Amino acid sequence: MKYTLVALMENKPGVLSRVAGLFRRRNYNIESLSVGHSETPNISRMTIVLHGDDRVVQQVVKQLAKLINVTEVLDVSSQPAVFRELALIKVKAGPGVRSEIIELANIFRARVVDVGAASLTVEITGPETRVNSLIGLLNPYGIDELARTGRVAMVREMNDNSGQAAYL
Repeated sequence: MKYTLVALMENKPGVLSRVAGLFRRRNYNIESLSVGHSETPNISRMTIVLHGDDRVVQQVVKQLAKLINVTEVLDVSSQPAVFRELALIKVKAGPGVRSEIIELANIFRARVVDVGAASLTVEITGPETRVNSLIGLLNPYGIDELARTGRVAMVREMNDNSGQAAYL
Protein backbone atom coordinates (compact mmCIF):
# COMPACT_ATOMS: atom_id res chain seq x y z
CA MET A 1 0.00 0.00 0.00
CA LYS A 2 1.12 3.58 -0.67
CA TYR A 3 1.46 5.84 2.39
CA THR A 4 1.87 9.60 2.64
CA LEU A 5 3.70 11.15 5.57
CA VAL A 6 4.06 14.85 6.34
CA ALA A 7 6.98 15.93 8.52
CA LEU A 8 7.59 19.42 9.85
CA MET A 9 11.22 20.16 10.61
CA GLU A 10 13.60 22.96 11.39
CA ASN A 11 15.01 24.52 8.24
CA LYS A 12 18.68 23.80 9.01
CA PRO A 13 21.55 22.27 7.04
CA GLY A 14 21.78 18.47 7.30
CA VAL A 15 18.17 17.74 8.28
CA LEU A 16 17.22 16.35 4.86
CA SER A 17 20.37 14.22 4.90
CA ARG A 18 19.44 12.75 8.30
CA VAL A 19 15.94 11.91 7.08
CA ALA A 20 17.27 10.26 3.92
CA GLY A 21 19.83 8.39 6.02
CA LEU A 22 17.07 7.01 8.23
CA PHE A 23 15.36 5.51 5.16
CA ARG A 24 18.65 4.21 3.73
CA ARG A 25 19.72 2.50 6.98
CA ARG A 26 16.40 0.67 7.24
CA ASN A 27 16.32 -0.16 3.53
CA TYR A 28 13.00 1.68 2.96
CA ASN A 29 12.45 3.13 -0.50
CA ILE A 30 11.08 6.66 -0.82
CA GLU A 31 8.75 6.81 -3.83
CA SER A 32 8.59 10.60 -3.78
CA LEU A 33 9.89 13.38 -1.60
CA SER A 34 8.85 17.01 -1.69
CA VAL A 35 10.31 19.66 0.62
CA GLY A 36 9.61 23.36 0.90
CA HIS A 37 8.98 26.23 3.27
CA SER A 38 5.88 26.07 5.47
CA GLU A 39 3.68 28.82 6.86
CA THR A 40 5.95 28.99 9.95
CA PRO A 41 9.28 30.81 9.60
CA ASN A 42 12.32 28.49 9.76
CA ILE A 43 10.12 25.35 9.50
CA SER A 44 10.10 23.22 6.34
CA ARG A 45 7.35 20.83 5.31
CA MET A 46 8.39 17.47 3.88
CA THR A 47 5.93 15.17 2.13
CA ILE A 48 7.16 11.57 1.85
CA VAL A 49 5.45 8.84 -0.16
CA LEU A 50 6.47 5.23 0.48
CA HIS A 51 5.20 1.70 -0.04
CA GLY A 52 4.87 -0.65 2.88
CA ASP A 53 2.50 -2.08 5.43
CA ASP A 54 1.12 -0.55 8.64
CA ARG A 55 3.99 -1.92 10.74
CA VAL A 56 6.67 -0.41 8.49
CA VAL A 57 4.93 2.97 8.36
CA GLN A 58 4.42 3.11 12.12
CA GLN A 59 8.12 2.36 12.56
CA VAL A 60 9.08 5.10 10.08
CA VAL A 61 6.84 7.63 11.86
CA LYS A 62 8.41 6.77 15.24
CA GLN A 63 11.95 6.98 13.85
CA LEU A 64 11.29 10.30 12.11
CA ALA A 65 9.78 11.76 15.29
CA LYS A 66 12.98 10.87 17.17
CA LEU A 67 15.17 12.99 14.88
CA ILE A 68 16.31 16.12 16.71
CA ASN A 69 15.19 18.73 14.16
CA VAL A 70 11.83 17.11 13.35
CA THR A 71 8.99 18.85 15.18
CA GLU A 72 5.97 16.82 13.97
CA VAL A 73 5.20 13.76 11.84
CA LEU A 74 1.74 12.90 10.49
CA ASP A 75 0.51 9.91 8.52
CA VAL A 76 -2.12 11.49 6.27
CA SER A 77 -2.71 8.37 4.18
CA SER A 78 -6.16 7.57 5.53
CA GLN A 79 -7.26 11.10 6.41
CA PRO A 80 -9.40 13.27 4.16
CA ALA A 81 -6.68 15.22 2.39
CA VAL A 82 -5.83 17.07 -0.79
CA PHE A 83 -3.05 15.35 -2.76
CA ARG A 84 -1.45 17.14 -5.71
CA GLU A 85 1.56 16.91 -7.98
CA LEU A 86 3.08 19.35 -10.46
CA ALA A 87 4.75 18.24 -13.69
CA LEU A 88 6.52 20.11 -16.47
CA ILE A 89 6.54 18.12 -19.71
CA LYS A 90 8.58 19.19 -22.75
CA VAL A 91 6.99 17.58 -25.80
CA LYS A 92 8.26 17.43 -29.38
CA ALA A 93 5.84 19.61 -31.29
CA GLY A 94 6.38 20.41 -34.91
CA PRO A 95 3.94 22.76 -36.64
CA GLY A 96 1.61 19.92 -37.65
CA VAL A 97 0.88 18.66 -34.12
CA ARG A 98 1.02 21.79 -31.95
CA SER A 99 -2.74 22.30 -31.98
CA GLU A 100 -3.33 18.65 -30.96
CA ILE A 101 -0.98 18.99 -28.00
CA ILE A 102 -2.53 22.31 -26.95
CA GLU A 103 -6.00 20.71 -27.13
CA LEU A 104 -4.84 17.78 -24.95
CA ALA A 105 -3.40 20.26 -22.45
CA ASN A 106 -6.72 22.14 -22.34
CA ILE A 107 -8.70 18.94 -21.77
CA PHE A 108 -6.52 18.17 -18.73
CA ARG A 109 -6.67 21.78 -17.47
CA ALA A 110 -2.94 22.03 -18.12
CA ARG A 111 -1.15 25.06 -19.58
CA VAL A 112 1.45 25.58 -22.25
CA VAL A 113 4.13 27.57 -20.42
CA ASP A 114 6.89 27.66 -23.06
CA VAL A 115 7.00 27.44 -26.84
CA GLY A 116 10.17 26.51 -28.71
CA ALA A 117 10.91 25.98 -32.37
CA ALA A 118 10.39 22.22 -32.08
CA SER A 119 8.74 21.75 -28.68
CA LEU A 120 6.07 22.86 -26.23
CA THR A 121 6.40 22.77 -22.45
CA VAL A 122 3.19 21.84 -20.67
CA GLU A 123 2.52 22.42 -16.97
CA ILE A 124 -0.05 20.26 -15.19
CA THR A 125 -1.09 20.28 -11.56
CA GLY A 126 -3.48 17.78 -10.05
CA PRO A 127 -3.89 14.28 -8.72
CA GLU A 128 -1.17 11.86 -9.80
CA THR A 129 -3.67 9.91 -11.90
CA ARG A 130 -4.40 13.00 -14.04
CA VAL A 131 -0.67 13.76 -14.41
CA ASN A 132 0.01 10.14 -15.41
CA SER A 133 -2.85 10.16 -17.92
CA LEU A 134 -1.60 13.30 -19.66
CA ILE A 135 1.95 11.94 -19.78
CA GLY A 136 0.61 8.72 -21.34
CA LEU A 137 -1.23 10.66 -24.03
CA LEU A 138 1.77 12.91 -24.76
CA ASN A 139 4.21 9.97 -24.99
CA PRO A 140 3.45 9.19 -28.67
CA TYR A 141 4.47 12.75 -29.64
CA GLY A 142 7.85 12.26 -27.93
CA ILE A 143 8.67 13.60 -24.49
CA ASP A 144 12.05 15.37 -24.51
CA GLU A 145 12.12 16.18 -20.80
CA LEU A 146 9.94 15.55 -17.74
CA ALA A 147 10.15 17.06 -14.25
CA ARG A 148 7.73 16.07 -11.46
CA THR A 149 7.50 17.45 -7.94
CA GLY A 150 6.23 14.32 -6.27
CA ARG A 151 3.14 14.32 -4.11
CA VAL A 152 2.31 17.17 -1.75
CA ALA A 153 -0.52 16.75 0.75
CA MET A 154 -2.63 18.78 3.11
CA VAL A 155 -5.34 17.49 5.44
CA ARG A 156 -8.78 18.87 4.61
CA GLU A 157 -10.57 21.17 7.03
CA MET A 158 -13.83 19.84 8.42
CA ASN A 159 -16.52 22.38 7.55
CA ASP A 160 -19.50 21.28 9.59
CA ASN A 161 -20.44 19.34 12.74
CA SER A 162 -20.93 16.08 10.84
CA GLY A 163 -17.19 15.52 10.55
CA GLN A 164 -17.42 15.58 6.76
CA ALA A 165 -15.04 17.56 4.59
CA ALA A 166 -16.36 19.73 1.80
CA TYR A 167 -14.90 18.43 -1.46
CA LEU A 168 -14.37 20.93 -4.25
